[in-house]
Formats: sequence, structure tokens, C-alpha cells
Amino acid sequence: MSIKPAPGLPFMKMHGLGNDFVVLDLRGGGTPPAAEVIARIGDRNRGVGFDQLATIQTDGDADVRLRFWNADGSVSAACGNATRCIARFVMDQTGRDRLSLRTDHAILLAEDAGGGLTRVNMGPPVLDWRAIPLAQDVDIDHLPIEGDPAATGMGNPHVTFFVDDAASVDLATFGPAMEHHPLYPQRTNVEVVQILSRDEIMLRIWERGAGPTLASGSCSCAAAVAAARRGLTGRRVKVNVPGGVLMIDWRDDGVWMEGPTAHVFTGTLTPEWLAS
Repeated sequence: MSIKPAPGLPFMKMHGLGNDFVVLDLRGGGTPPAAEVIARIGDRNRGVGFDQLATIQTDGDADVRLRFWNADGSVSAACGNATRCIARFVMDQTGRDRLSLRTDHAILLAEDAGGGLTRVNMGPPVLDWRAIPLAQDVDIDHLPIEGDPAATGMGNPHVTFFVDDAASVDLATFGPAMEHHPLYPQRTNVEVVQILSRDEIMLRIWERGAGPTLASGSCSCAAAVAAARRGLTGRRVKVNVPGGVLMIDWRDDGVWMEGPTAHVFTGTLTPEWLAS
């Protein structure tokens, strides 16, 4: 006697250094949930909980098509750690060691970095104020905001502050205030960076639409680019985030991000819960 799988919405829970995701594999059909349902899934007490939700779909020009939403249901064009996690999942499925993944920002390349690590080219940083986007033409390396931060785009907007002691910053207060700064019409991710050496930094993160997180690939890339443009580091740096370590390498062809991934479990959201 065969047992039919339970109806509902199958999902995978993944994380990259504690930056966690719900991933929906829609390559066999189906559409992404509505924004209000995504926000409910993201509730850590009544849903599954995540920093971002990602969908995998088919694409005519890339190996897969990825889309991302923040925990509040808002859309994000980029999510570096989710891209790495899904790239590892698809590479394990197919036996391949290189993939192309289309996002709303660009087609990104991923490769097996060996030792269980996965590397993704997040593309060139966005350094035009209109495309980041900012509300007005300003010096992106020295924004007219207290603390002298820098702006960078990685498919999503970022503001990076350089401080003497990252651990001392009250991120719960500072993060939301900067996320909603009027210079950023689409809100922004917030990075607080402490320079440890020419090739190593410490990073704390407030993600747009998600809040504090243990890691963020795009934030790590943005922080590394901002530090290099300030002359504080070289273009290859070790980024220490609360959840572990990412290696960021700003090359001529884009900003490469390398680190571990984890596929934690697979589950199914029940139709009753989704409809409630």
C-alpha cells in the first residue's frame, strides 16, 4: 500500500552562519505565497521563522531562478547567503560544481570552493547613487549622516558605519533608525564595522525588513567594498560576523563571497494553517 504525501506547502529550512531561510522549490510548478502569508511563515513564534524566504524556479537562460522576500513580506533583489545555500543544494542534486542563478539583480555564478564551502560571485558593487538607490546626489563614500557612513548597493541598499568597538553599539536602537533614514527611499541594510587589520574586519548587522541577524552575505560584501574604498583594508578580507566567518574577495569580475551552508530540515506547511 502506497502512502500519499500530506497535502500542503513543502519547504526546506537552511542557513548560512545562522542567517536562516525558508526555501520553496517551485521548479515543479506553483507560485510564491502572497506577502502576508510570507510574513506569517516568517513569524518565529507562530510560523517557521526566517530572515528571508527564497523560491527556486526554472529559467530559460540560467540554471535556476531565485526570488527573495524579507521576514516582513517585503521583496529583496539579493540575498547572498540564501544564494549560496541554494547553490549548494542544486549542486548536490545535480553533481555539478558550477551553476548560474538568476536573481532580480543579476545572473550570479556559484561554484564549489572545496572543503564543504560554496562560493558565489555577487556581481560588481553598485556605486551610483541613483541605483543604490539614494534620495539625492551625495558622496557615497562619506554620506551626510552622523557617523560618516558609506553607501553601497549589492542588488539591495546598504549603509556602512566604521566604529572603534562594534560590540558597544546599541543595534536594537541604532539599526531601525538607520534602516528608515530619509536618504534611503527603499530603506536600507545597516552594517557596523570594526577594522581588525588590513585583511580582517568584524561586522554586526541590521537587515532591512528582518532586524538583527547572525550573518548576511550581501552586508558582508557591502562592508568589505566600503572598507576597501576607504583605504582601510585590501580587497580580500576575512569578515567575522556573529555566526562565523565569510571570506569576501572583490575582484575585477565582481565581489566573491565564500562560506559554509547548512540544510537543516524539510517540512510541510499544512493547508489549514496557510488558510487561517
